[in-house]
Amino acid sequence: MRLALALLEHVREGRAAVLQPPHWLAEVGAVVSRLEPKRARELIGLLYALEFPVSEGLEVYQRACGLAVALKQHVFDTLYHAVALSRADGMLVTADERYYRHASAAGQVTLLRDYR
Repeated sequence: MRLALALLEHVREGRAAVLQPPHWLAEVGAVVSRLEPKRARELIGLLYALEFPVSEGLEVYQRACGLAVALKQHVFDTLYHAVALSRADGMLVTADERYYRHASAAGQVTLLRDYR
């Protein structure tokens, strides 16, 4: 949690930018509802208010599908990676070590613990 908050602070300071896939808020909402059911409505409202930009379009979906097939991973996970790959300076920062092990060869992905 500390590392994720530090990354969010970098975003707030303008030292990092965020670009999300179209489903990010729904996915985070599902997790927040499970982990913090009493605060879920409040927390999802705060996240929505951050107005993170969203990347979508046919190319992102096609790349995510290609990654899903090649890496044998779920499209909902590969959408984040496809967004990172859609930009020359993009980087997927993930805490999901299993996904990282499968996807690191595709490039532009780092573990949250290794983010600088």
